[in-house]
Amino acid sequence: MFSFLFELIAGLFGSVGYSDTLNTKKIDQNIERLNKYDWFKKIYEDEEYHRLFFVNKHVRRYLQSTIRVRKIIRSKEARRKLLYLLDKEIKS
Repeated sequence: MFSFLFELIAGLFGSVGYSDTLNTKKIDQNIERLNKYDWFKKIYEDEEYHRLFFVNKHVRRYLQSTIRVRKIIRSKEARRKLLYLLDKEIKS
């Protein structure tokens, strides 16, 4: 509960207290949470995308946010944004 509130407040203030370090444990938990859904499993198991979940800093930072992951689970539009990011990172 506390981490949710902290993340919400930090998100409202943008980069105040922003850190470049990634919380690997949180990212892995969020990936596990998403992996409960078939639509995500298809993406995660796709060879083209799979590596991004482990090595791409932009994708990992995106998935670090529990709030964003909850939104991805609930919203098709948020899923499209995730796919857009994945496609963008593959091309770069």
